[in-house]
Amino acid sequence: MNGAELVNAFYADLWNRWDDTMVDTVLTVDFSFRGSLGNETHGRAGWRQYRDLIRAGSSDFHNAIQALVVDGNQAAARLLYTGTHDGPLAGLRPTGRRFAYAGAAFFTLHDGQLADAWVLGDLAGLRAQLAPRD
Repeated sequence: MNGAELVNAFYADLWNRWDDTMVDTVLTVDFSFRGSLGNETHGRAGWRQYRDLIRAGSSDFHNAIQALVVDGNQAAARLLYTGTHDGPLAGLRPTGRRFAYAGAAFFTLHDGQLADAWVLGDLAGLRAQLAPRD
């Protein structure tokens, strides 16, 4: 897969479809990941734990690529994350509310797989949407 195909597969298959069978195809064995919540993981198993943490907080969590730029072995994506807060997420108890927040991700590719991803998310915007209401 080329860079655009890898990033699209990362979000469409690994995240939006929660397709575990694609993890070994898309991610290197020693995949390094920093998620939008600030957690850092290493390896495929570490990434799966982060993904499962997000899924526990939002069973319908969805990633939409708004823009994607690929240059050699580097890629950058502007994203929109959406979901329903139906479990603990970002240190907040479930509210049942829908949320949407912006993010950006930066990837390094190696030998036809994603080797590294560093993701930033608008956590202030997310927390404002999920904060307890009086």
